Amino acid sequence: MIALIVTIFILGYIAIAFEHKIKINKAATALITGVLCWSVYILFSPDKLFVGEELTMHMGDLSGILFFLLGAMTIVELIDAHDGFDIITTRIKQTDKRKLLWIVAFITFFLSAILDNLTTTIVIISLLRKLISNDKDRLFFAGIVVVAANAGGAWSPIGDVTTTMLWIGGQITAYSIIIKLILPSLVCLIVPLIYLSFKLKGEVVRPDAVDNVNTQSLSQKHQSIVFFSGVIILMLVPVFKTVTHLPPFMGILIGLGILWVITELLHSGKNDEDKHALSVVHALRKIDAPSILFFLGILVSISALQSIGALSGLEHWLSITIHNDTIIVIAIGLLSSVIDNVPLVAAVQGMYNLNQYPTDHYFWEFLAYAAGTGGSALIIGSAAGIAAMGMEKISFFWYLKTISLLALLGYFAGALTYILQHQYLGL
Repeated sequence: MIALIVTIFILGYIAIAFEHKIKINKAATALITGVLCWSVYILFSPDKLFVGEELTMHMGDLSGILFFLLGAMTIVELIDAHDGFDIITTRIKQTDKRKLLWIVAFITFFLSAILDNLTTTIVIISLLRKLISNDKDRLFFAGIVVVAANAGGAWSPIGDVTTTMLWIGGQITAYSIIIKLILPSLVCLIVPLIYLSFKLKGEVVRPDAVDNVNTQSLSQKHQSIVFFSGVIILMLVPVFKTVTHLPPFMGILIGLGILWVITELLHSGKNDEDKHALSVVHALRKIDAPSILFFLGILVSISALQSIGALSGLEHWLSITIHNDTIIVIAIGLLSSVIDNVPLVAAVQGMYNLNQYPTDHYFWEFLAYAAGTGGSALIIGSAAGIAAMGMEKISFFWYLKTISLLALLGYFAGALTYILQHQYLGL
């Protein structure tokens, strides 16, 4: 039974990795894989009631992640519908390549921590189209945006799905992850930027001016209210969890409800047609639902591997073979550039428990850094990379040749920073 379930998972994963070759959406493959794993488990189990109860228990944990993603993605879509991100983009006037790269990278880094790396990548690449007309220059900037978005997401509990998973799972706390990972994450970004400062020369050419009249006749006041309300709500989710001790998805849901009320009041005087495109209902229809279903399918698959004991067996093998948590975590980070970091972190959560590594242990915090930033080594290694790949038509081999070495340089520099910080500063 175990061999069959593991085989189903591997075949499903191969199909996910070659999504563009086989022309089948990875969400469909993940859902089929998850259900098949549990179907085999329950069919071969003598105690079907126990297996059903196990699945219900796992779904209770997984639903928290899915509801959190649903709420966060809806809030971001609502801000975008009100052109809230223009508040940032219209203030960038720099044309010097080196200075602009630092500005864009740091905006990406901190915005990714507030929103998430996927959303931030989409927003910033949209911004680059307004700032840079040359395709070659914009492609290079987009590659660095991937590195910056992943570095920025690693030190925030809501900046990367894997960090959110560890936070919701109780492996890390919001305060600790911010304090201990912000410096390594900054180093991960700054080291490539310093190198590039000696290589880049010249000025970027701005695109021709376009008409920016808002078709929805939004006032600047309404735009600002929705933008700052949404950002503040996202930033207060960790505070809500700390104060109430409720799961993070409860904080994001009450935040969504509050922003829903705010937008309803702002547009109460408009007719239904004008109001619809600015409503939460419309934002819910625009969110990336296939991504949420992909996370569901892959996490359900991982929970099946956890229930049959496959992950604990892998943990035992790693412990016997390597004997070094630091090497294990660094390897996991590099592996996340090939294998999606969501199932990878989910697998590690199933392999190691909180009795072995308590909350805020060195292992979990280092894992958050490694899984969050290691995916930058390849364009397919993170959601941010895949988004950039689709938006700017970045080829796998162009990224490998141009960006991967810079990303690895930053990854190892940040990892070394975290290790030294832990050993000599006790952080």
